[in-house]
Amino acid sequence: MTELTIYFDGACAFCTAEVRALRGRDRRGALAFIDIAAPGFDAFPPGTDMAALQAQLHSVTRDGRLLKGLDSMQAAYSLVGLGWVVLPLRMRALRPPLAWAYGQFARHRYRVSRFLGLSAAAPQCDDNVCRPSPYLKEAPDERRR
Repeated sequence: MTELTIYFDGACAFCTAEVRALRGRDRRGALAFIDIAAPGFDAFPPGTDMAALQAQLHSVTRDGRLLKGLDSMQAAYSLVGLGWVVLPLRMRALRPPLAWAYGQFARHRYRVSRFLGLSAAAPQCDDNVCRPSPYLKEAPDERRR
């Protein structure tokens, strides 16, 4: 049974790559994923709207608790056996700077994706043959940034 439902931005290549990595490690089926960039998306968790979902990662636990940002990441990685990766998130002294860094990343995630070469705007090319990024079928809507 799904223990955590994660609301992610499928127009963000970095986010999509992370979702694929989490899916690949989720042997127990503990995670479910909902793409907030999918056409017709309207399955907002209670107390959220698109602006909130765009501002930071959200997830909902099996018992209905809403998690945001670092708490969502901590829960997701822990459920797939990667709790050690997010161990710093459990340290009170590190939470404020990590929350700030996460907020900056979330705000600039499309730029980070392009910088890492994950965006459709930066196709992969070999021997003068280019193909779109495997993470996105089309560039994200510029208006959403």
